[in-house]
This record gives sequence, C-alpha cells and structure tokens, in this order.
Amino acid sequence: MARTILTDQIWQKIQPLLPPESGYWGRPYKSHRQALEGILWILRTGAPWRDLPEEYGPWSSCYNRFNRWTAKGIWNKIWNGLKEEIDHENYAIDGSYIKAHQDACRVKKKKMSA
Repeated sequence: MARTILTDQIWQKIQPLLPPESGYWGRPYKSHRQALEGILWILRTGAPWRDLPEEYGPWSSCYNRFNRWTAKGIWNKIWNGLKEEIDHENYAIDGSYIKAHQDACRVKKKKMSA
C-alpha cells in the first residue's frame, strides 16, 4: 500500500486542475494521484528520482510527468488554484536566524585605569 501525502480533500481541489488521464497515443496513464504522490515524495525528501519507492510507480514515469507538467505550466495552475483557498490552518515560521556572540556588538571597552 502506497504512503499517502495528499488527503482526499486536497486531491479533490487538485484533480480538476490536471490534464485528462489519457496517455500517449491512447495508452492509459498511470493514475495522476499516484504520480503526484511520487513527485511530492521526491520534492519533500530531496532524494534522487531513481530512489523513488516502487509503490509510487516507475521513477521515470513520475520524472517525465513532472517535466511535462512543468513545460505546460500545470504546476502554476495547481499553485494558483490552491492559494485561492487558503485555510489558515498551518503556518510556517522561518527559524533561520543567527544569534550573535556577546563580543560581536563592536562596542569599545572602557580602558581600565591603573
């Protein structure tokens, strides 16, 4: 059984934004949902395409679909479609800050009198 990243609710929002599931020369595609799950797994983990688990289908199918959707602007349609329905449930806070050492403030020290 494949690990799912997309909930049914999110999938219902994304599905109409995707092209029809008719393959090249009439051959049926693998499921868009399975391929999208695989693409999201790669993007989330940062793993190479060849390390995609078999439960998401062949890595080359996911890779080719990712490239095709990028060239056709489908990713932009997905992001624009999803940003219209922001639910304000999850927020991300950027934690990339650096604490300076106490000696890094460049304040001149008072000279000690002898």
